[in-house]
Amino acid sequence: MLDWLLTADGWFAFATLFAMEVVLGIDNIVFISILSSKLPESQQRAARVIGLGLAFIMRVALLFTLAWIAGLVTPLVTLFGQTFSGRDLVLLLGGLFLIAKATLEIHYLVEGRHQSPDVKVAAFALVIAQIVAIDAVFSLDSILTAIGLTNDTGIMIAAIVASMAVMLLAAGPLSDFVNRHPTTRMLALAFLVLIGAMLVSDGFGVHVPRGYIYSAMAFAVLVEALNLSMKRGVGRKPGNT
Repeated sequence: MLDWLLTADGWFAFATLFAMEVVLGIDNIVFISILSSKLPESQQRAARVIGLGLAFIMRVALLFTLAWIAGLVTPLVTLFGQTFSGRDLVLLLGGLFLIAKATLEIHYLVEGRHQSPDVKVAAFALVIAQIVAIDAVFSLDSILTAIGLTNDTGIMIAAIVASMAVMLLAAGPLSDFVNRHPTTRMLALAFLVLIGAMLVSDGFGVHVPRGYIYSAMAFAVLVEALNLSMKRGVGRKPGNT
């Protein structure tokens, strides 16, 4: 399983897969950050650690069930002339869940409320349950993409471990930053709607190249960074209070 450590091709595959896992993991971090912000501050870090830990366990577990995963692409049902596999149904349900959750949060932000409509402080178990649900969708999508890059389970596990370590380090600062800036929070929720729409599209067999999606997201982040920088500059001008 560790033979790849001795070859340049193995390291190249690891670097490629690691970069891909980090990029795909951004979706997971954003969702976990949004959900964990509903908890009391003392529980937020625990929710992020548990959420990312479960994402890691799911990814590794799926690697050891590759035969089962391969079966998920087999046509399962046909509705209105459209054939769906198990993978398609998972992506559809996950995408719809993301769109519904993000849209609801956007609605209450626009209404001027910073908490969920149902409770001011969410129940820890409810937040974890939602994280587990979306972890399953992102994990399946991540592993299916990884299988397309390499067949070496050792490389895939190493890349997942390394990417999860990066995500764990980034989750706290990212959550704090998003919570401090309402416009950034709105942008993060818009990203989740976009990602949900992409998953639904994949579920219907219409693949949208990820490069287009992430390029648009990167551009939006750059514009938001410039906007925040401009606001800080205006706030530092003499005479401003």
